[in-house]
This record gives sequence, C-alpha cells and structure tokens, in this order.
Amino acid sequence: MKLLIDTNIVLDVLLKREPFYQAAVKVMNLAQYDDIHEYVSASAVTDIYYIAYKQIKDRKLVLDLIKRLLMVVSIAAVTEQEIRNALETGWRDFEDAVQYSVALLNEMEGLVTRNPEDYERAGIEIWSPQQVLSVYEDKRRE
Repeated sequence: MKLLIDTNIVLDVLLKREPFYQAAVKVMNLAQYDDIHEYVSASAVTDIYYIAYKQIKDRKLVLDLIKRLLMVVSIAAVTEQEIRNALETGWRDFEDAVQYSVALLNEMEGLVTRNPEDYERAGIEIWSPQQVLSVYEDKRRE
C-alpha cells in the first residue's frame, strides 16, 4: 500500500503536538511493514521545515528531524504535471490540491490527513490517522 502522509501528520510527530501525537506516531510506524510505503511530497518538506523552525528555533535540530523523517518515508516529486493538475482541481486550498495531485498521479492508494474534509472531491481514498490504522488492521487480518 502506497500512502501519502500529509504535512499535519508529520508535524504532529516532529513537534509532539497533542492530542494528535500518538495516532500520528502509529501512522508513521506503519512504514516498518513491507507492504506499506509512506511518502511525503517534496513541497511538504519545505513546509515542514518552515513550521518546525518557527516553533523550535533551532536550525540544526530541525534539519536533524527532517533527516530522521527521511529514514522512514520517501519523497514524492512535485513536477509540472502535479502543479497543472492541482490548478485544474478548482480547489480553494492550493496546498491541498497539490498534495492530492501528488498522491493521485503517483498512484497512491490513499492520503492520510488530520483534515479529510479538505479533500471532499478526491478520486482516491482520504483517511484520518484512525481510519488508516483501522484499514491496515483489517487487511492484516485477511
């Protein structure tokens, strides 16, 4: 299963944001299974750096956190194709449209976000952390 992990999930882990931290950690830990491949978009990495640095204010620590993140997830490119697709969605939130386009055009099974309602018109599965954990547990039982 290929999953795009939204920026908010990654930040919940890196910044230990409560009450979301525990569920986000469980989502990120799914990457330890051979049948789960987690990705973040290339554009999300810069957002993650910017937001984490604003809070932590320690460049070296934030860069170290991103390096550790890259030990768990892969990076999905944001190319002209994803940007053009995002522009065509007509969505109000361009960042969400880009995330969605990355997941869609890279043929991911789904996108994991704390804000599934932001992706109402998606053509792929959009899961909250609790939903993807439940889906994965169901698949493991099969």
